[in-house]
Amino acid sequence: MTIRVLLADDQPLIRTALHMVIADAPDLEVAGEAATGLQAVQLAGDLRPDVVVMDIRMPGMDGIEATRLITKGPSPAHVVVLTTFDEDDYVYGALRAGASGFLVKDMALDDILAAIRVVAAGDALIAPGVTRRLIEAFAADRPGSAPAPRELEGITEREREVLTLIARGLSNTEIAADLSISVATVKAYVTRLLAKLDARDRVQLVIIAYEAGLVSPSR
Repeated sequence: MTIRVLLADDQPLIRTALHMVIADAPDLEVAGEAATGLQAVQLAGDLRPDVVVMDIRMPGMDGIEATRLITKGPSPAHVVVLTTFDEDDYVYGALRAGASGFLVKDMALDDILAAIRVVAAGDALIAPGVTRRLIEAFAADRPGSAPAPRELEGITEREREVLTLIARGLSNTEIAADLSISVATVKAYVTRLLAKLDARDRVQLVIIAYEAGLVSPSR
């Protein structure tokens, strides 16, 4: 199955570099390119890509608003925000808008391709580096906004353990080792948590765990 990618960035050099490396990947193809947020929203609706690689600072509509509109659509694509370390405030907004993960512009191109594949598969980029730091800061920035306890009603004690470990940044393999269960069993728990908590992806599970007090940024 070919993963169709929409590139949204106002810098032609960035789009060209990504286009070239994606074109060389047998399982990826560029569905289209956008130079503004508005173009990204329009092309996402017309082309129905699997993944949108979204810059934040673009003329007119920025990447945050474009992400919100794309992820609220009838057949939403997964959005991966393309950012730099000094744009944290923008990325918090993109996370709230529904972004599934974050890429840094100075990442190796092979790592960007791997990230696109991860997001296309329905997972999210929960790394111990930038993404983890952003999610923790996002949670810390919202004191007093914890959801009603009913949001965690209906999950089992083991599901709660898995949710806590997800929020601490552990991969499925690490969770399996920590709980002495198989990776397949962990994946089943994650699937059930997504359904029970009405979460779109792993990023939202992390946010729910922080807001519910299962973990905190200081832990």
